[in-house]
Amino acid sequence: MKQGIILDLDGVICDTAEFHYKAWKRLAAEYDLLLTHEHNEQLKGVSRADSLKLILDWAGRVLNPEQFNRDLDRKNGWYLELVESMNSKDLLPGVRDFFERAVRYNIPLALGSASKNARLVLSKVGLVDAFKGIVDASTVTNGKPHPETFLKAAELLNVASENCIVFEDSLSGIQAAKAANMYTVGVGIPQDLPLADEYVSNLGNYDFQTYLN
Repeated sequence: MKQGIILDLDGVICDTAEFHYKAWKRLAAEYDLLLTHEHNEQLKGVSRADSLKLILDWAGRVLNPEQFNRDLDRKNGWYLELVESMNSKDLLPGVRDFFERAVRYNIPLALGSASKNARLVLSKVGLVDAFKGIVDASTVTNGKPHPETFLKAAELLNVASENCIVFEDSLSGIQAAKAANMYTVGVGIPQDLPLADEYVSNLGNYDFQTYLN
């Protein structure tokens, strides 16, 4: 029987991934790179700094450290402008039902996100108090696919890693959870997440009897 659930944020609870894409696309255009949705798929679950490194590689550009950090801040500023308009209506289908059932079954939840703005986003959609623990990019040294994010989340839940279920929509996130010896539920299309143990199209489709048994 599993004892705790860890959820990713972007693409699992709310779709801020499109906000990231718009901000990265705006920055990439300055490097003469047309950032496609195919590019963006490779940025899912990846830290902000590592995402910029990928974009620079695709554009064949090199930045000095000062410009690199300045561009990280600019991208984040554009992203936050979009986040400001968020509210509970931005929750993905099935999320509200999932959280209601988690409360009903007394299941502890933690967040394991690559975003540095996770708490802000959660407060905008009204879920910041739903989690026993929140781990984001500001609290880890190694981003996904390193397991640190999920291992820290398990510590906050006070649950052994092998007794945790992770819900992820990115390949790097699934890899991180697997490296932490956790059971994984891919949220999305199975062919995009070939390493997951099971799949749901959204959180509302998860069968909690699987967890309870």
